[in-house]
Amino acid sequence: MAEKDDTPETIKQTPFHKFHEAAGAKMAPFAGFMMPIQYTGITNEHLAVRNRVGMFDISHMGEIEVTGPDALKFIQKMTVNDASKLKPGDIQYSCLCYDDGGIVDDLLVYRLEDRYLLVVNAANTVKDANYLRDFLSGEVWILDITNEIGLLAIQGPKAKEVVSKMFDYDFDRMGYYHSDRLQLEGQPVLISRTGYTGEDGFEIYLPEKMADMVWNRAREAGRQFDMELVGLGARDTLRLEMKMALYGNDIDRTTNPIEAGLSWIVSFDKGDFIGRDALLKQKEEKPSRRLVCLELEGRAFPRHGYEVVSESRPVGKVTSGTFSPSLKKPIALAYVPRALAKPGRQVEVTIRDRQFPAVVVKPPFYKEGSHK
Repeated sequence: MAEKDDTPETIKQTPFHKFHEAAGAKMAPFAGFMMPIQYTGITNEHLAVRNRVGMFDISHMGEIEVTGPDALKFIQKMTVNDASKLKPGDIQYSCLCYDDGGIVDDLLVYRLEDRYLLVVNAANTVKDANYLRDFLSGEVWILDITNEIGLLAIQGPKAKEVVSKMFDYDFDRMGYYHSDRLQLEGQPVLISRTGYTGEDGFEIYLPEKMADMVWNRAREAGRQFDMELVGLGARDTLRLEMKMALYGNDIDRTTNPIEAGLSWIVSFDKGDFIGRDALLKQKEEKPSRRLVCLELEGRAFPRHGYEVVSESRPVGKVTSGTFSPSLKKPIALAYVPRALAKPGRQVEVTIRDRQFPAVVVKPPFYKEGSHK
């Protein structure tokens, strides 16, 4: 997910909009789309995903196709991870960076049989497509297909059982971060074993014209598993419990993958790419700050922008925070100086002029997810 863009003239509806209204969802503008924030309540929806299964409309996410004989060479230059390792069906988490190492966006790179599919944050789709076009060279073509695609996520310990009732396919064959093209009533869809929750789960990319059929099929398949509809509110608390970065909060052009704890996706040995020199310098010199997980005492509610304090001095700010429905305690992400970034270090978070004790903990916050 990414930051909001709720200018009235940009508000769109997803292919599933009528179903959200029929279900009584609380709707609000998000990243240029009118999106469901919650249905029955964030805590209920969150726990449904942790304990059973939930379904999300995430059609606001951006999809950009990259094709042509030089597509791989181009993606290698633009992204920090090594896309040459991908075989058809493989998926990779990566970032686009600026020359100074700042993050343009985080994204998924899908290797399909005849092309690459980049799945990007909703509010960044136009920016990302334009950034990619600025560096086009050779035989490469870029096509933003976001408006043609509906996207549903089915997440939770029972997710495999739900999609197995929808498709004639053995999902035990599909590993995490893999995808396959399947048929539903004779129509092609792309399904991947991916998600933003820490639970087992699948994401279904479908032509907009199939939206009604796929929604109804999924709802019917999920009925016996008490599958809940889940809004963006619970999507945020679920991802935060797993320390999954949110663009616009935890990462942006002022942060880089090294300090954000994303060194594992930066492949320095693949050759040159945009931002490589700056990121290599960061790695060798060690960043001055780190993005850490904080657990707070009491029932405080840390929010984006709240000050982090050590020995009465401001040392950082909260980037994301919530009261964890799974852990029943306040949690937050924050950038703090490297010396304070080790698990066990004590700091404080200022909330409404009061300072609440907090401790740095090893990520993720929630360690019992069904994705292993």
